Amino acid sequence: MDFVDQVRSSVDIVTVVGQYVRLKRAGATANHKGLCPFHNEKTPSFTVNSDKGLYYCFGCQAGGDMFRFVMQMEGLSFFEALRAVAERNGIPVPRRSDYSDPEARLRAALLEMHELATSLFQSNLQGPGGGEARAYLAKRGLGETEWNQFALGLSDPAGQQLTRRLQDRGFGPDVLEQSGLAMKRQDGSGFYDRFRGRLMFPIHNESGKIIGFGGRALRAGDEPKYLNSPETALYKKNAVLYNLHRAKEAIRKKDRSVLVEGYMDVIGVWSAGVHEVVASCGTALTSGQVRSMKRHSERIVVNFDPDAAGVNAAERSITTLLDEGMHVRVLELDEDLDPDEYIRKHGPQRYEAKLAKATSYFHWLADRARRRYDMRDVDGRMQAWKSLQPAIQRIPEKLERIAVVNDLAEYLGVDASAILEQFRKSSGESAGRNAGRNGGLAADPAARVSPVEKLLLRSLVDSAEARAEVLPRLAHLPAVRAFATWTIFEALIAASAQEPVRYSDLEARLGESDRHLLPRLLLADNTSGAEDSLKQALACVDRLEAEAGRRTIAEIKAEIRAAERAGDFETALRKNEELRGIERE
Repeated sequence: MDFVDQVRSSVDIVTVVGQYVRLKRAGATANHKGLCPFHNEKTPSFTVNSDKGLYYCFGCQAGGDMFRFVMQMEGLSFFEALRAVAERNGIPVPRRSDYSDPEARLRAALLEMHELATSLFQSNLQGPGGGEARAYLAKRGLGETEWNQFALGLSDPAGQQLTRRLQDRGFGPDVLEQSGLAMKRQDGSGFYDRFRGRLMFPIHNESGKIIGFGGRALRAGDEPKYLNSPETALYKKNAVLYNLHRAKEAIRKKDRSVLVEGYMDVIGVWSAGVHEVVASCGTALTSGQVRSMKRHSERIVVNFDPDAAGVNAAERSITTLLDEGMHVRVLELDEDLDPDEYIRKHGPQRYEAKLAKATSYFHWLADRARRRYDMRDVDGRMQAWKSLQPAIQRIPEKLERIAVVNDLAEYLGVDASAILEQFRKSSGESAGRNAGRNGGLAADPAARVSPVEKLLLRSLVDSAEARAEVLPRLAHLPAVRAFATWTIFEALIAASAQEPVRYSDLEARLGESDRHLLPRLLLADNTSGAEDSLKQALACVDRLEAEAGRRTIAEIKAEIRAAERAGDFETALRKNEELRGIERE
């Protein structure tokens, strides 16, 4: 068996996709549904079918098999996705060059370099030169357990240790420069370490591979305070969340994320037993990062530092979270303490109690507005209200929006009825604009596919037995060439010359529009199993042949009438004989 087939037959696509997306079985079918990881949506339109080994989003038309899913999620080549699925499911990967490509080899080299760097940094932290860093960690309440769990380390202050280690392992100038771990000297004489004398926090992708680092300065005057890895073939800052690979199971279990600002806050909150905690990696929160959390839960508690920078960052993050349809609450801790400090001072139980009582984001924003404006006069109250409008307008559900407007109007002392009227007008205008835009959309290609055509295609893709018995009969049916999906049938006929037909073989023969259409047709209204495929295919082709016969009879009758009107009785008699033969048959 080919290695690709071995992995495909050994691993359920639901298991693979379920590592990234929270899926629920859809009734008694083999379909599972969840929120699409590739676009923002409130109602699940993303379907995964364990029998067919396919996924498809009826919203954004992303679709394919388990390998394409991993490729899309992690930005990998096919060979890397194949290896990743195999390794995660305990399937040994053959040592063959055709299971890699140049991009895959580069990323494999970068992953190995980051593993080497992590190991070296950990040794430095626990060695003779790590006393200052260990003292800092102890002051922050972190001991050896946390060092090891989060793979914390220390970069050498001289700036040559890691570069030399990587060069000794055979990594050349090109890959050193692309790793983000070393920097080229301006005079071109060589490389030096990017991170020098810093406490090192490995950054993992969602699969748990180390793809970058955050480095915290330990001495006054070392700027910036935090230095992160640059963008590389592995590390895309706007798509990665610190600790998500550890937190995702807890996020699903608790049905919430806890978003904090920094690495130390994550470690402190995690060590307190709150394992659903993540942080952005030294950047403003992005839509891509929000969608990564939303795949596991739509609920989130934002717990940023209480200083001005933290509060402003929280306000910006709330906007991004609302744009992506998240349900947001905000935790503001007493005594101007950040999460890590609060837990060390008051303990985990008190922190968890605070989390449970986190306020809705609109009350938090309203409190901010009340502090910012003079609430003793009408102008101040209206200014406060206007500052809240953008966030309220982002609430997608009409009833929730009305409830929030009423609640906040009372809280701020403004007239709720006037504000609701204003919202109704703006909503009506938006709806009109959207209707105008949607009116110009192209027709849905799936709408042109008849039910018989769809069922026949699905049955033939599912069953080799159906293909063997039915495809020869289709060759004699001219009506099949009028199918909206004729090019897919053509590809299936060509692929069936060498059984078994794999989805990837069929997909490779299709153009882009058909590649989008195929999984949609195969997964829509899927209520029957593969065991019915032969019976369904035969019923479809019987129906098509009957319809073809009826069309032929109608055409001959029309020719007979035309011949009789023209006085061509010889042709009319001949056509009558032909008609009787067809009817007898």
